[in-house]
Amino acid sequence: MMVRIFPYGAIQFMAFDKYKKLLRAKLGKSEHVHRLMAGSMAGITAVICTYPLDMVRARLAFQVKGELGYNGILHTFKTIYTKEGGLRGYYRGLIPTIVGMAPYAGFSFFTFETLKTTGLRHFSDVLGKPSSDNPDVMVLKTPASLLCGGVAGAIAQTISYPLDVTRRRMQLAAILPDSEKCRTMLETLKYVYNEHGIRRGLYRGLSLNYIRCIPSQAVAFTTYEFMRQVLHLNKTL
Repeated sequence: MMVRIFPYGAIQFMAFDKYKKLLRAKLGKSEHVHRLMAGSMAGITAVICTYPLDMVRARLAFQVKGELGYNGILHTFKTIYTKEGGLRGYYRGLIPTIVGMAPYAGFSFFTFETLKTTGLRHFSDVLGKPSSDNPDVMVLKTPASLLCGGVAGAIAQTISYPLDVTRRRMQLAAILPDSEKCRTMLETLKYVYNEHGIRRGLYRGLSLNYIRCIPSQAVAFTTYEFMRQVLHLNKTL
């Protein structure tokens, strides 16, 4: 759903830069802490700003043609608002999403930034090149950036996937027959685990999700690095 992806990505990467600068000023030079905390905070910020769009996306993707009657984005917004408690309906499952996004975004940014820094420090002649906007700053070559982004996405997805399953289950609770068993995050986790176990429940679909998240994160981080050069933001690392 492109309507959600664009604002989500823009907010997340902008917030990461802002939070990293803020944390550096407040906490000093502990770069590992900055990366993890700034990434988590950026992910949470982006989720809160775009969650209603994610809810609508989930409903449109899940519905069976001819049964639920969601007819486009605006109609889905209206239906959720009128039938599921107003604004509260848009934020069903927000808490597990935030709990899941904190480690996902945190480890994603942390892994990418750590791989990037390590690669440029020890293998700059192979992996790096001078930034187009500031020759004094080294940046990753495109293949290296894609690789680091893909690895970051895979690690972050593996860590946070059970909470992502919980989020999706809670978003769909209102239209599934056993909705009373999935009212809270802990209830939903327990229900999925008891019914399906770990591999077929909490991690069901992970391999397919890798096919989506690894290339998407690779492209996202590479685009982020490229746009930093285009917008002349590489004054300092």
